[in-house]
Amino acid sequence: MNLKTVAELLGADVLCISGCLEEVEVDHAYAADLMSDVLAFACPGSLLLTGLTNVQIIRTAQMLDIPAVVFVRGKRPQEEVVKLAGQVGMSLLVSTKSMYETCGLLYKTGVFPCDIPERGGESS
Repeated sequence: MNLKTVAELLGADVLCISGCLEEVEVDHAYAADLMSDVLAFACPGSLLLTGLTNVQIIRTAQMLDIPAVVFVRGKRPQEEVVKLAGQVGMSLLVSTKSMYETCGLLYKTGVFPCDIPERGGESS
């Protein structure tokens, strides 16, 4: 699904556009407010959903080649976050929907979760 479709689906405001929204495709998403979880479990190239709005979001996403961040619950990042996202070529979207609803809408339309590695001995 491309970012333009994601923005329309979520009714999201686009704060920062890296290139053309139609050209950025995402087929996986990861939702978290703990950046250590993002680093451990998000897959490169996925869409990041979060309620955090600080500059560390962009730095973390940058390490995983995440092309876009969706801020949920209507939270808006500070101008320095938007500026940094523009500098590193990352798109930012703001949705008023909850993280739960955002994940559900994306999943329902074919954006899947990042795989979590199987834990020692536990079955799926």
